[in-house]
Amino acid sequence: MPLLKTINFNPTTEILVWNITESLAELSTEVTLNAINQKRHNRMKSELHQRAFLSVRKLLQLKGYTDFDLEYDQFGKPHLKDGKYISISHSHEYATIIISDEITGIDIELQREKIIKIAPKFAENELDLLDKENQDYIRKLTVIWGVKESIFKIRNEAGISFKDHIYVQPFDIQDPSGIADLHFQNNSIQFKYHFIEIDNFTLVYAFQKNK
Repeated sequence: MPLLKTINFNPTTEILVWNITESLAELSTEVTLNAINQKRHNRMKSELHQRAFLSVRKLLQLKGYTDFDLEYDQFGKPHLKDGKYISISHSHEYATIIISDEITGIDIELQREKIIKIAPKFAENELDLLDKENQDYIRKLTVIWGVKESIFKIRNEAGISFKDHIYVQPFDIQDPSGIADLHFQNNSIQFKYHFIEIDNFTLVYAFQKNK
């Protein structure tokens, strides 16, 4: 399937979403990987992961890039050689990228009941403000996870705890944006995030707010 969705957030920021329906063989014929990423791809045990990895490259191609324009630093954070900022995420049959002039992070997650069991591992203060009986409980937990994952991708610092250091301020599921805070190593940093629901998936992208 071709590109599913494009979000032109502002003149210098664009989000692209791919619905992965192609076979691994089909994607492999359409994407050329650099030597390092080819090794990474070959080591992947999951075919779904391999297909997602290649689908990200399909999205890059739509923006005029190839895998040779993409590098990963020692922490696994992706970078584009032209200086644009990029963040990448994939979940099941969806892959997404955000390309911007601003440092940004993105995450896409499937909404599922499993998140209720793991919620105490990534949220604490937020859980006290959520109603477990509300029909939007899973949707809200998925947003919270996506926000924290996006912020972690922005800061990319060892030692950051989703539960202890990142706090998502109360939000309305009908208002697809909000504020989150990172308190880490005597620093307090605020982030603006946005989210959109695609089928039963939640896509979140975040930016660090200027002081």
